[in-house]
Amino acid sequence: MTTTPLNRSLEPLGVSIPSKVPTHWYNLAADLPEPVPPHLHPGTREPLGPEDLAPLFPMSLIMQEVATERYIEIPETVREIYGMWRPSPLVRAHRLERALGTPARIYYKYEGVSPVGSHKPNTAVAQAYYNALEGTTKLTTETGAGQWGASLSFAGALLGLEVEVWQVRSSFDSKPYRRIQMEAYGGICHPSPSDLTEAGRALLKSHPGTSGSLGMAISEAVEVAAQDPNTHYSLGSVLNHVMLHQTVIGQEAMVQLEEAGDAVPDIVFGCAGGGSNLAGLTFPFLGRNLREGTKTRLVACEPSACPSLTEGEYRYDFGDVAGLTPLLKMHTLGKDFVPPAIHAGGLRYHGMSPMVSHAVNLGLMDAIAVGQDEALQAGLVFARAEGIIPAPESTHAVAGAIAHARNATEPEVIVIGLSGNGQLDLPAYSQYV
Repeated sequence: MTTTPLNRSLEPLGVSIPSKVPTHWYNLAADLPEPVPPHLHPGTREPLGPEDLAPLFPMSLIMQEVATERYIEIPETVREIYGMWRPSPLVRAHRLERALGTPARIYYKYEGVSPVGSHKPNTAVAQAYYNALEGTTKLTTETGAGQWGASLSFAGALLGLEVEVWQVRSSFDSKPYRRIQMEAYGGICHPSPSDLTEAGRALLKSHPGTSGSLGMAISEAVEVAAQDPNTHYSLGSVLNHVMLHQTVIGQEAMVQLEEAGDAVPDIVFGCAGGGSNLAGLTFPFLGRNLREGTKTRLVACEPSACPSLTEGEYRYDFGDVAGLTPLLKMHTLGKDFVPPAIHAGGLRYHGMSPMVSHAVNLGLMDAIAVGQDEALQAGLVFARAEGIIPAPESTHAVAGAIAHARNATEPEVIVIGLSGNGQLDLPAYSQYV
């Protein structure tokens, strides 16, 4: 059963916002030594203009996509919604340190406290707000593990937008509670590829029995959005404006670490699929490295089953299988790459954020690949020490940090991006418990 979104006002409610909720998003583009290569038109292969993106995105987000100013103000209505769960906690992992026998001081920035249980609402709320402000009535999107689809459905419920989601088939089948979560917020969810779109029907014909991929689901969502002037497409990762919105994570972490007496961490680990959680946590630290000469090392932890940063090529590629999206300069395994049906569905993407890819290509960020068994085992170690069961995606960052901490000989400071909780992903752990 679906419900019609309520008629929401976009005006602030006037409720009290926690003082430590950031007032601005941080834009790494202002501090990079070289600009990120521009997105290209899929037909002409010339740099995109605002009019090229207008059928899919509101102009305010298009302007954020190409913005170069260091800080962009967060609208008051968005900050009020952020205040429902932000600032998210930064926790010293004393018990994990003891379990590992490490001299390192380990912190984790926990995004699982959001209503949806992950970091994704940080951009879902912003995108829904700007779309509603410009008169959009419906958003389409794709989702892997379901965290993004649930987050956009949540944002749509608060801001009065219909939301239609195409979920990667493997996750749709293995994570039914994510679909139910979307529907509880009023979203509509389909398995992808589906027979509802031309792209989906073509994919079902050419890849019968496929487990699906984010690239396939993007094609379907983009196709539907492009056919309706009242509908826009919304992307939960990869694009520059998504990276921008997530920087509330790292900005809060920097303040919290300073309050804890560890202002400049030695190393920060974040999981990496499309790049949003990683960028949100690391870009503020990277900006400080570039401006002030600090030496915080930043590590992207991706799944070995979908290793775009560690094994992909850095080149222009489509963001989807059907070739409907702009061409993006990114680390990619190729738009036709279909990854195995791993538990970390949110990391099953053939490419990587152009901004993250650019940072890695410039040597400003490192990348490692983590196997599924190693990741989930690390998740259990973390759960049994700290009490929180991490989302399968987050376990990749946990695994990278645990391996590093076990080899530490000095009291260095380690920060883990715990991008979400695994309460709706427990079947992923069943064979490891």
